[in-house]
Amino acid sequence: MSKPTVLFVCVHNAGRSQMAAGFMRELGQGRVEVLSAGSAPKDSINPTAVEAMAEVGIDIANNTPKVLTTEAVQESDAVITMGCGDVCPFYPGKRYEDWVLDDPAGQGIESVRVIRDEIKVRVEKLLSELLG
Repeated sequence: MSKPTVLFVCVHNAGRSQMAAGFMRELGQGRVEVLSAGSAPKDSINPTAVEAMAEVGIDIANNTPKVLTTEAVQESDAVITMGCGDVCPFYPGKRYEDWVLDDPAGQGIESVRVIRDEIKVRVEKLLSELLG
């Protein structure tokens, strides 16, 4: 069986989607292909998100925000959106989930830790569902 592919999408691909992708790569241990993208990507990853992930031993510092493409959606089995609204393309037969999470942009480390921990719980649940 081929590995499931998960695409995490938020507007800037600088915080939530990068943290989610980091957790999925770490927890999935190579059993899941992981993509992340944004509808309007920033130039760099949110430094507070990088710091929050480093606290739990996951390095996302060298990741680069990427623009969302229809190809990325087409090759994904699950598309997880985080506040990107209607800009995310929809293809029948894909698993879509919209995770309502606060945007870490402009927030302090204490707030970003809460978001990070919520993302981890959701990634763990998704991973268990994908790998059964």
